[in-house]
Amino acid sequence: MKKVLGMGNALVDIMTKLESEVLLQEFSLPKGSMQLVDKDFANKVNNGTKHLKKEQASGGSAANTIHGLARLGVETGFIGKIGNDEFGKFFQTDMESSHIKPHLMFGKNETGKAIALVSPDSERTFATFLGSALELSADDIKSDMFFGYSYFHIEGYLVQNYDLIKKAAKLAKENKLNVSLDLASFNVVEANLDFLKSILKEYVDIVFANEDEARAFTGKEPEEALQILSKYCDITVVKTGEKGSLIKKGNEIHKIGIIKANCIDTTGAGDLYAAGFLYGLTKDLPLNKCGEIGALLAGNVIEFIGAKIPITRWEEIKNKIK
Repeated sequence: MKKVLGMGNALVDIMTKLESEVLLQEFSLPKGSMQLVDKDFANKVNNGTKHLKKEQASGGSAANTIHGLARLGVETGFIGKIGNDEFGKFFQTDMESSHIKPHLMFGKNETGKAIALVSPDSERTFATFLGSALELSADDIKSDMFFGYSYFHIEGYLVQNYDLIKKAAKLAKENKLNVSLDLASFNVVEANLDFLKSILKEYVDIVFANEDEARAFTGKEPEEALQILSKYCDITVVKTGEKGSLIKKGNEIHKIGIIKANCIDTTGAGDLYAAGFLYGLTKDLPLNKCGEIGALLAGNVIEFIGAKIPITRWEEIKNKIK
């Protein structure tokens, strides 16, 4: 069976359900964005929302995707950096208990935290303190990490570290892996556009973007953005929220719908879509089937708070995939 390796920010998600969007304004956090913050600001947000309901889970975009793949029975691994603290132990234990091979290193700082503020309409806004995750560097990446894997999935939140991305993608290609990249957030795309264009063209085989990210990359709406993005890599996926997703490979184009779902929280929808899509690729399924499995996983995760689908739901999902 084809195996998938992920690389991303090793974070602990702190999910917080907002009663209104007033707090987003008070903290000057643009709705739907991912803002990098320092430890003091993260503590300020966490303390300012302590009266609200919170849930904790291991997270980070690529880690969420890898978790989804592992739940579907795919052999997986994850590269990241954690702190030598309780949050770090929590993250590593969660990886191991989910049968994910952890390629984890220890940083000098605390384990990173992603405070996800979920608006009443289910949109999520992240105040992210990267902590030790930010210490992951090109020097940490070794060729033998890629042995035995077929796909290498990178989260776009790492693109501020150009040397890291370049070395990891280069080693992945040298080891004959297909490289997939999730563009992560529209503000990340805007801040790193030239680098993203070069890395997509040189190393990336599969790109995932939502409509905001696709617009930030191309300046165009989804259908036209799909055409432009497809010039950079082999397979292009543009996720269009309630409208579904668009997939393009060569002259092959698919429009994929969504499943009916009671949307509680959109956190992890894109990550789990990528998990379903990559699962289909590991099984050599047609692209439309890959998209349908992606939509199935995305539609399930939004029915729960956080970026994880409860274990009790996975048997039902696997039966539907069969």
